[in-house]
Amino acid sequence: MPATACAPFTDVVIAEPEAVYAARRKDHLSSHALADFRANPLLYRKKALGLIADEDRPAFQIGRAVHCRILEGLGAFQERFAVGGPINPKTNRPFGPDTKAFGDWAALQQRPVVSEDTALLCETLTQAVHGHDEALALLSEGVAEGVVRTPLSGTPCQGRIDWLHPTRGIVDLKTCDRLDWFEAEARNFHYVHQLAFYRALVAAVSGRRPDVHIIAVEKREPYRVGVWRISDFALDEATVENRAAISRLLACREADTWPTGFEAIRTIEFP
Repeated sequence: MPATACAPFTDVVIAEPEAVYAARRKDHLSSHALADFRANPLLYRKKALGLIADEDRPAFQIGRAVHCRILEGLGAFQERFAVGGPINPKTNRPFGPDTKAFGDWAALQQRPVVSEDTALLCETLTQAVHGHDEALALLSEGVAEGVVRTPLSGTPCQGRIDWLHPTRGIVDLKTCDRLDWFEAEARNFHYVHQLAFYRALVAAVSGRRPDVHIIAVEKREPYRVGVWRISDFALDEATVENRAAISRLLACREADTWPTGFEAIRTIEFP
């Protein structure tokens, strides 16, 4: 059956607020939690128990703002983020983010605050992405931040997917400093494992495997944009590793044993 005759991939996603998705993390495995487990089971366990909080770096906050502006549009950005801050009448410039005046103003907004510079960056990156023909085609139709929730390898799992195109499948948006280094970053940060996890979720609920693309945009001049399709081979290999990790996770839960990976003596063989 031709792909165009199949039900759209977008039919399988759930629309729900980020707060609802976050609340379900306690009983659903996410790609980020599985990445923590693959790297360090003890770290995963301590995060699951609330003993270690996820770090929320300024770069992550900027990333959320960029994602919202590019994928959900200006209206959603203006609704979700407050821009700027109160003006100091003595200098005619905004109060600094560490001042009481700024803190009092930010508390009244009841939403995240981004600087004028961050808001301008969001607009610049949006224009860059929309100016790239392949990126624009992938984002021409679809659903942003859709949730898929289903068991994988015997455990409840969930994913919040940046963009799901009706026929072309999963599209993930990344920001980077330089596109020249992006493929190395993709390897270092295990992007393929993350997207293989999402592909498995979509395949489980739709009955077919979607294609997977990454759109990457530079956060500095000249704001280049690149698009990568992840090969089926790479995704299949990552899927095998994800399944093995889930099996180890279930075994750790059963035994309530959470290793660090450094229990045994290792040998250094270089001078």
